[in-house]
Amino acid sequence: MADIKGILFDKDGTLVDFNATWLGIADFMAMDASEGDRWKADRLLAAAGFDFTNKRFKPDSIFASGTNLDVVELWFPRLSNEDQMLAVARFNEITSMQGSAMAVALPGIVDTLTALHRKSYRLGVATNDSTSGAEKTLVTLGVAQLFDAAYGYDAVANPKPAPDTILAFSDLTGLRPAEIAMVGDNRHDLEMARAGGCGLAVGVLSGTGTRESLSGIADVVLDSVADLPDFLSARVKETI
Repeated sequence: MADIKGILFDKDGTLVDFNATWLGIADFMAMDASEGDRWKADRLLAAAGFDFTNKRFKPDSIFASGTNLDVVELWFPRLSNEDQMLAVARFNEITSMQGSAMAVALPGIVDTLTALHRKSYRLGVATNDSTSGAEKTLVTLGVAQLFDAAYGYDAVANPKPAPDTILAFSDLTGLRPAEIAMVGDNRHDLEMARAGGCGLAVGVLSGTGTRESLSGIADVVLDSVADLPDFLSARVKETI
């Protein structure tokens, strides 16, 4: 097993409390899209994967794992290309500004990232949010200085689950994909890890994914990123 020297993190549900951060924003987007019609907005939320009974988004649903373009294509399937891009720009503005400003870090995340940085791991973010939203979120959380880069869906030709972000991070850091771990709460994070040849695919249960949805493709499923330093330390000892 190659030593892990770099770590790419999904953002929402992995570093950021997905429900605490995004439920209000998703509702705002749906109301904006439905021009204030509550019934239509609820139908849009349901189509995007919101479970009204449990008040959370379903694992691997469009809103939990897709891009703003995916949401626009779902909610406005008959738009012209020009109007579609205008709608994406509108949603990018909402998610970049409100999503970053309202970001709530998951418990222990800031201390964990600081500890990993001190151990000289190269850190990056791979998200299907916009790059601007990812960068602003890291600033809000007070951890931007710990990261080499943040990649949104608009930073690469093909977003998750395609391997483009793995390859971009590899090029930036000089690390081989086998020296990079990918950490995320949805299957598309782990599918990207596999497609990009990552040395480690780590699922976490802090977001919308479940042990059942993640265990079939992850090398390991942890409760949260806060458990990652101990896992990596134990993994290194096993290889010695």
